[in-house]
Amino acid sequence: MISFLVAMDRNRLIGKDNDLPWRLPNDLKFFKSVSTGKTIIMGRKTFESMNGPLPNRKNVVLTRDANFQEDGCDVIHSLDPVFEWEKEDPNTEYLIIGGSHIFEQTINEADRMYITWIEEDFEGDTYFPEFNEDEWTLTKKERGVQDEKNPYEYYFCQYDRKQ
Repeated sequence: MISFLVAMDRNRLIGKDNDLPWRLPNDLKFFKSVSTGKTIIMGRKTFESMNGPLPNRKNVVLTRDANFQEDGCDVIHSLDPVFEWEKEDPNTEYLIIGGSHIFEQTINEADRMYITWIEEDFEGDTYFPEFNEDEWTLTKKERGVQDEKNPYEYYFCQYDRKQ
């Protein structure tokens, strides 16, 4: 199963200057709870925005750079291996965590989306692709707790593709 794990504002903004445009610690906890123990797939820029590979996950980096290597990561140069893994083991969840180009390339292949919707308008330069909501069922929606560290209204949502 190919899934997306992403946070965005109400305009589908997901990034600014290769970083998140907001601070939302509870979303980071949600990200960790969903991704721990799974394979996460990301583009090189997304990987470089982090402080190295994430622990307790298989980190896969997609890049066109044939010389790119990083300890603790598998490197792929196309999405073909991901589609092969899914065919070989359709019950395993492979999480695509960004960036926007990988989301665009796989939006029609994804089976599930974990989206943290942040009810704000931020400024940035990177957006999640548009998707047809008629093709998806909202299967879970939980309002996040607002406090001094998590000052925005936000929701953890799970969408499953209609069969």
